[in-house]
Amino acid sequence: MHDQIRLTDEVADALAEGRPVVALESTIISHGMPYPRNVEMAREVEAIVRSQGAVPATIAVLGGVPRVGLAPDDLELLGSDPDVVKVSVRDLPFVVARGLHGATTVAATMRLASLAGIRVFVTGGLGGVHRGAQQSFDVSADLTELGRTSVAVVSAGVKSILDIGLTLEMLETLGVPVLVNGADEFPSFYSRSSGFAAPMRVDGPEETAAVLRAKWSLGLPGGVVVANPIPVDDEIPAAEIGGIIERALADADRLGVTGKDITPYLLGRIVEITGGASLTANIALVKNNAWFGAAVAAAYADR
Repeated sequence: MHDQIRLTDEVADALAEGRPVVALESTIISHGMPYPRNVEMAREVEAIVRSQGAVPATIAVLGGVPRVGLAPDDLELLGSDPDVVKVSVRDLPFVVARGLHGATTVAATMRLASLAGIRVFVTGGLGGVHRGAQQSFDVSADLTELGRTSVAVVSAGVKSILDIGLTLEMLETLGVPVLVNGADEFPSFYSRSSGFAAPMRVDGPEETAAVLRAKWSLGLPGGVVVANPIPVDDEIPAAEIGGIIERALADADRLGVTGKDITPYLLGRIVEITGGASLTANIALVKNNAWFGAAVAAAYADR
């Protein structure tokens, strides 16, 4: 483990003893939801992970120090401080050198989790190829990180604001296994359907953990995408959310929102258009992923 990363005693002890640990990102706290619901969600997700016998390890950079495992006050800071920087892998050196507070994206969380020795990471939605990437070349660093870093990422699929088909094609090119839990169709974040077949189906945490063991025991580096569809009662049907996303994308284009600002803008705008329904769905899917991810971590640790 890199000596510049600070682990809580709880996380360090669990890793040393081979007990299950689940990494959690912090961008969803600082840039994904409004305060104070973001902090409430973070605490609820940590509690869900604990209820399944795993140790939660929320990851962030605080005062220039990469942290694996946070205290309640740290979660409050991430959720309420407007100066918290959104940090991907490329940003880590700058944020660390400047002593800034940073909320880690999927890519940066994966990298820090791997350095700490954590194999399972839970998030809401996965980044990917943006719509119109043929012209903009806007492709999330989440994908290249999945191609190189050996961490399983449990999500509700690719964020539906993205080009799901191109994202799946790129994951195939990068050699990343894409598993879908309990369904034959790949989910699309708010919805259980996307129009794309599940590349590989697994049923339950034990089957998922078996694939992780097989991949890494073969010496095959890189991550695994574990798509866990949003529960039926919580989803927003694809036909309904599709038009809302198109409206949000048009608004972003009109305002000239691009780069690392585009995803937070779109998610916030969709919350506005849906009158909060998308936020409710987002929280539900994150909790569902936390439960499943903790079960996968426990199954993987039980060797």
